[in-house]
Amino acid sequence: MIYYPIFLKVKNHKCLLVGAGDVGLRKLKSLLECDPAEVLVLDTSEPNAEIIKICQDKRVNFVKRAFTPEDLTDRFMVLACTSNKDVNKLISDLCKKQNILCNIADLPEKSSFILPSVIRQGDLTLAVSTGGCSPAFTKKVRRELQNVFGPHYAAFITLMGKIRPLVLDLGMETSHNTALFRELVASNILDELEAGNIDRVEELLTQILPDELLPCIPELINDLI
Repeated sequence: MIYYPIFLKVKNHKCLLVGAGDVGLRKLKSLLECDPAEVLVLDTSEPNAEIIKICQDKRVNFVKRAFTPEDLTDRFMVLACTSNKDVNKLISDLCKKQNILCNIADLPEKSSFILPSVIRQGDLTLAVSTGGCSPAFTKKVRRELQNVFGPHYAAFITLMGKIRPLVLDLGMETSHNTALFRELVASNILDELEAGNIDRVEELLTQILPDELLPCIPELINDLI
């Protein structure tokens, strides 16, 4: 099956997680990184120490009980991670009827979306998926990519995030801005960040940026490394 790649905005949305075992806990941690308004967590077992710690987060509401259809009310997204296939199927069927995004652990055919393996460096996010065919191989590729995309990528994205609005505020033509951004990306700035040569980064910015932005360079490179 071919999946349509997409990044979802869950910020300020209410989500539901059913099943707080190892898989559910891992998905809960990942979900909280994206700042949902609330995550209702349901499990029939007593919460372990890690769940109790996570529940200190005001966005997390843990309730020890079984799932009921009413739990889907006003939920943007549902993650079902129980070991009970009947419960998982029920959640899948109800979500389909109500047009709620749903992921069923280890059952991609019952899910409206699957969760890729993710590498994050600051605002840079890389998602890897084999379409559910081989999660083990997906993890292998992720590990390999982690060795390539180090913290200097996060620093570069932070730098570009600072530069972009300043350039756009100059009111230059789109073609000019496009050429400038491409020149920045093609430069050795990324390599110099990896090497920790912030002075060299400053030199390159001085050569590339418009004269109007040169006074901004000290602020642009502040705390990059």
